[in-house]
Amino acid sequence: MTRPLVTGAGGMLGRDLVTVLHTRSDLKVTAAGRADLDITDPAAVREAVSEYDVVFNTAAWTNVDGAEADEAAATAVNGTGVANLASACAANGARLIHISTDYVFSGDAQTPYPEDAPTAPVNAYGRGKLVGEQAVTRLLPDNGYVVRSAWLYGAHGPNFVATMLRLAGQREYIDVVDDQHGQPTWSYRLAERLVALADAALEGRAAPGIYHSTCAGQTTWYGLARAAFTLAGLDPDRIRPITSDRYPLPAPRPAYSVLGHSRWASAGLPSLPDWHATLVDAFASPAPPAPWKVP
Repeated sequence: MTRPLVTGAGGMLGRDLVTVLHTRSDLKVTAAGRADLDITDPAAVREAVSEYDVVFNTAAWTNVDGAEADEAAATAVNGTGVANLASACAANGARLIHISTDYVFSGDAQTPYPEDAPTAPVNAYGRGKLVGEQAVTRLLPDNGYVVRSAWLYGAHGPNFVATMLRLAGQREYIDVVDDQHGQPTWSYRLAERLVALADAALEGRAAPGIYHSTCAGQTTWYGLARAAFTLAGLDPDRIRPITSDRYPLPAPRPAYSVLGHSRWASAGLPSLPDWHATLVDAFASPAPPAPWKVP
C-alpha cells in the first residue's frame, strides 16, 4: 500500500482511519469527505479512484431511521455508491475495503453470526447495505473486502457513548434498552484493523471476501451505558433497563447483533479484544479529545 484513498473521511471512522494511516511515513494518504467525492456520481468516482492502490470506503448513509423514511436515497449511497466504487476499483486494479454492518442479519440468532451466515435484513438500512456488499463481491471477486462492524463509538461524530454522557448532564435517570445484544467497538481500534487488513491483502495473506470486525464478548445497550457511566465517574444506577417496546423507533433493530470473527486467523491477524477492555482503553486515550472527557 502506497497511495490509500479514504472516502467518507469526515465521519467518525473515516477520521480515525486517516489518523492511523498518517502514522505511516511510507504512505501518501488522500482523505475525501462528502464535499470532495460524491460516491453516487460514477464519473467522479472513476476519476478519483484511478490514482490509488487501496480504497477504504467509510462513506455511508448512517441514519437508520431516516433510511426507513427514504429507502431509495439511502440505498443510492449504501448500495449504488458502493457499486460505483467497486466498478472503478475493478477497472484500476485497486483493492477496495468496504465497511458494512451487522444490520444485514435478522438478529434472531442465539450464537454469533459467522461470516458466511445467511443474510436477512429487517430494515431499509440493512437492505441497502446488503446491496453494497453484493456489489463488492460480484464486481471485485479478487480484490474486494467487506468488513462488517457494529455498535461503533469514537471521538468524532454522534455515537451512543457520547450521547449517554451528554444526557447525564440533562437527566437524573436515563432509560436504556436491555434486550438488544451486541459488541461495542471503538472506531479507532477498528481503523487499526482495517489498515492491517489492507497490508495483509497486498501481501497475499488475506483472501478477499467478508470479515467481521467487532470487539469480543457481548453486552446490551443498558450494559454499555452503565459501563460508560462507571468509567466517567458517574453513578451507573442512574441507568435504568427497559425493553425495546418501551422505546419504539421507525426502523426495527436486530435483537442479537453478535458477530463471529473466525476469518481473521486465516489472514494471520488477531480479532479485536474484549469490548469492555477496549472501552477502558478508549476512556484512557489522551488524544484525540473525546466527547466523554467532559461529561
